Amino acid sequence: MASSMVRLFLLLLVLCPCAAIVSAGRYDPPGASCYKRLFSLGDSITDTGNLASVAPNSSVLAFPYGETFFHRPTGRFCDGRLIVDFIAEALKLPFVTPFLAGKTAADFRHGANFAVSGATALGQQFFRDMGLDLAILPPFSLDVQLGWFERVLHLLGPTEKERQDIMSSSLFLLGEVGINDYNHPFFQNRSFADEIRPLVPKVIEKIENATKVLIGLGAKNIVVPGAVPLGCVPRYLTLFQSDDPGDYDAAGCIRWLNEFVEEHNRALRRMLRRVLRGPGVAVVYADYYAAVQEITRDPRKHGFSKDAALTACCGDGGPHNSGVLISCNATSVLCPDPSEHISWDGLHLTEAAYRLVALGVLHGPYAAPSILSTCGC
Repeated sequence: MASSMVRLFLLLLVLCPCAAIVSAGRYDPPGASCYKRLFSLGDSITDTGNLASVAPNSSVLAFPYGETFFHRPTGRFCDGRLIVDFIAEALKLPFVTPFLAGKTAADFRHGANFAVSGATALGQQFFRDMGLDLAILPPFSLDVQLGWFERVLHLLGPTEKERQDIMSSSLFLLGEVGINDYNHPFFQNRSFADEIRPLVPKVIEKIENATKVLIGLGAKNIVVPGAVPLGCVPRYLTLFQSDDPGDYDAAGCIRWLNEFVEEHNRALRRMLRRVLRGPGVAVVYADYYAAVQEITRDPRKHGFSKDAALTACCGDGGPHNSGVLISCNATSVLCPDPSEHISWDGLHLTEAAYRLVALGVLHGPYAAPSILSTCGC
């Protein structure tokens, strides 16, 4: 059954001549890209291979990751493409090179991806001071990724004028980032009221700083996504399972967790409204939360199985197929068709779900203005 987002997309094809055409699952917009480069920062929702470069034995480099589109593991925590990949395709750009996989200016001529799975907005020292186990907390926070970006910027543009031209003609995807700042203490049984919820203003401040740094360097178009609804994530549904029906909403998601994410997203939107901007600068909020909520509340309308909406395609069993593991591997319980599932491995989405989120950000209504509308639509 066709989704409301797909119907909206078809309408845009009529109303907007530069809207993308979907053919065999790939975006194919006519003409050249309105952006010369795409730069992205963030965590595993956006990482296309950076963690894999520093952790070559990671499960993300083993089957069944990558099975749907690439037919091999690529370092993406997904069965196929991520939101950043769909954005690149819609802009007629190649998939951007992960920073840790590139070496020369030629590697980054179309942009670069600095996102690292597990990365946080706050620095690793902050969590060390909290007394967290840092074994799975990589030292690649938002500040580190910004430092990487500045290295690439100077590699691509030796002169100030060249750097300004690069900044003004590029699209920046700043996130999603911040959820791991909550994930790590959640998974280490820290107090929600005393230790996790108070992190929100600190996380927002870091994202604000990163946004201002990019603007200060000359960025003109920045997309800042909100966090996804954690209460609908299979790993969290397992971790905080309850016998009280009142703890869940009509879709089966955990109310208090989603309320917490909504608090984070409200604070993020308030920050973006007040952030200092230069002339001609557009800072756009991408509502990943609402996009995922849309498909979770009525999965069949969007092509997903109702029975599998809150169940991981690839996991280690249990009611949500997401027990103690935070990634899947060759011994995992694997579904026959990832396109029927919203969740891929209990924490990350399937390519099918990411594609719908990308549609909503590229064309609306989950970004205002939508990304492609900044291209002249």
